[in-house]
Amino acid sequence: MKGPTSSDKRLRLFENRWLEKLTVISVGWFVAIWSSVLVYLGVNAWGSATPLMAIPLVGAGWLLFTALEYALHRYVFHWTPKSDLLAQVVFVMHGNHHLQPTDKLRALMPPIVSFPIGLAVAALLDAAFGTAGDWMLFGFLLGYVAYDLTHYASHHAAMRGPLATVFKRHHMLHHFISENGNYAVTGLFWDRLFGTKIKASDQRTFRPSAAARVEGVEPAE
Repeated sequence: MKGPTSSDKRLRLFENRWLEKLTVISVGWFVAIWSSVLVYLGVNAWGSATPLMAIPLVGAGWLLFTALEYALHRYVFHWTPKSDLLAQVVFVMHGNHHLQPTDKLRALMPPIVSFPIGLAVAALLDAAFGTAGDWMLFGFLLGYVAYDLTHYASHHAAMRGPLATVFKRHHMLHHFISENGNYAVTGLFWDRLFGTKIKASDQRTFRPSAAARVEGVEPAE
């Protein structure tokens, strides 16, 4: 693995060009891949539970994802290890995004990372809940897709609606006010629950228009 070097367009993370290609994904490919996965999982799970049972199972899967989203972002992606090698791994996973948040091809998690995690979660849910785990996995991955698309939109879309503005502002504060807060992207309640929501007094220094210029999108008032 090569130390990151900057270029006019993108930080290069690996010397090997094929390995480098595995670290990026476009929003079009992301939607195509994960919509297919969700359709397959929905068809596979159909009939394994009644609608009255399936809905709460999907909700439980989504809740599980939001907890994992928060925990990984807080404790892994913003971990400061003493080892140079581990620090480089953390940079490849997430630090590069903070250094270059305008890169559209690294605003979404590439399949080389998301697929192994998804398969591990699928195995755990199947072992713990059997066929009920199928609907939980559907909810988990539905939560993941919503998370990554919300993250992408937060950086690369105006998001002017009332609810969209809340999500965008929450994440922009994480980037432009403090990396030690607002870890959640979709499950915003976790930041309130664990006291990591950026304080109102700190939010007053946030200027949406300035952040928008950095992000290349219109300000979210």
